[in-house]
Amino acid sequence: MKLAEALQERADLNERIRLLSQRLNSNSIVQEGESPAEEPSELLTELNSSISRMQELICAINRTNCSTVTEGRTITELIAERDCLKKKLECLRSLVYEASQTGRRARNTEIKLVSTVDVKALNSEINELSRQLRLVDNTIQAANWFTELILK
Repeated sequence: MKLAEALQERADLNERIRLLSQRLNSNSIVQEGESPAEEPSELLTELNSSISRMQELICAINRTNCSTVTEGRTITELIAERDCLKKKLECLRSLVYEASQTGRRARNTEIKLVSTVDVKALNSEINELSRQLRLVDNTIQAANWFTELILK
């Protein structure tokens, strides 16, 4: 199994577990004398099985990410870089948005707001960071599709 397939299965399991939990909660109480639409014990068995499978996948994914080197770095290092680039972009985009709100006056007699940062330079930095993020993400995606999952 390829790493990318394991990641897809993990995402599917997350959704399945969420839905099983909802179904279990919906069938946990019924009016006296009534039967639940689904048997809670069967749902619990399915939930436990899904969670066990997810644990196996997470271990294998983490093991694979730590051992697989691409372009001189492990996938774990690339994921950390990608996550930090996303966080930095989120912060800079928020800063640019706020710093661009200088035209909020109704009349010329009101206080004029001026930006304390160079919005143009920040936009250039955002463009460069976005490019870097795309490259890192492409590297991770390629590695995910070419890397066999390390099971044990």
